[in-house]
Amino acid sequence: MRNISFDPLWKTLIDHHMNKQELREAAGLSRGTVTRMGKNESVTVEVLLKICNALDCDVVDVLEIKEFPQEKRNNT
Repeated sequence: MRNISFDPLWKTLIDHHMNKQELREAAGLSRGTVTRMGKNESVTVEVLLKICNALDCDVVDVLEIKEFPQEKRNNT
């Protein structure tokens, strides 16, 4: 199973000496959007574009796809 992770975004913010509030203001994001990203929930491509424009970065600097092992199923 695959899922998104915004870990690269939090690292990028550190590199830019920014916090989440400053990102919200620079990219024009709502608190709810930043909260969803903090929970690794999906956001729109428009949000990703706003973040990339505000930070002058690429989408790989914002999110990554992580692979999570599937639970083993017992065939009984």
